[in-house]
Amino acid sequence: MSTILAIETSTELASAALLYQGQLIVRESAGTQTHSDAILPMVRQLLADAGIALARCDALAFGVGPGSFTGVRTACGVVQGLAFGCDRPVVPVVTLQAAAQALRTAHPEVPEVLSIIDARMGEVYWARYRAHQDGWETLVEPTLSSAPEVRTEGRPYACGNGLQAYAAHFTDAFRQRHFALALPQFMPHAGAVARLGQQQFERGGGLPAQQAQPMYLRNKVALTTAERAVRDAAKGQA
Repeated sequence: MSTILAIETSTELASAALLYQGQLIVRESAGTQTHSDAILPMVRQLLADAGIALARCDALAFGVGPGSFTGVRTACGVVQGLAFGCDRPVVPVVTLQAAAQALRTAHPEVPEVLSIIDARMGEVYWARYRAHQDGWETLVEPTLSSAPEVRTEGRPYACGNGLQAYAAHFTDAFRQRHFALALPQFMPHAGAVARLGQQQFERGGGLPAQQAQPMYLRNKVALTTAERAVRDAAKGQA
């Protein structure tokens, strides 16, 4: 079974996880530091807790987006830096699928998930997935739209903070029995990214570090000087 280090910084919660010998170790940081300040210390702590070096990891997974521009750039930059330093592949994991995975880990009976994440500016990121024994089928690719444009037919389970951000719309949809259950607390998390990353990697889904690119559904923005510094600092951690 492959060893996967994962980071997720696309939302207000930054998290890192290590999937090692079938065990998942997780660290989180919310609000006390910027994600760029918090993520590398969490990675170091995870490796120390497991008693392994970064080079023992088979691949590095990250939440590729969509999400906060700064957050997905941070995740991509840090993973690139770490992967360059230890010569390991990277595995991009869609954040909306990670939210669906987080929900299904808690509720294994869930057949279909609609992930809805607040994109601000009156919009949401959303996608729809069907669970199978060996993974997920994407029914609707990651999309940026207004809340009323989200397709809620078929009574899926719904997750993500978009349900709360646009509660007036989605509460009405729930009352009309468009959702089987609405669970806004399930969001993208490094633990889910690690599990999905392991599945993808073991099916040949790893990429060279230089090919890692954030997923933007709005206009792409270049890395800032500070974000490049975070990426370069990560190279020195390997």
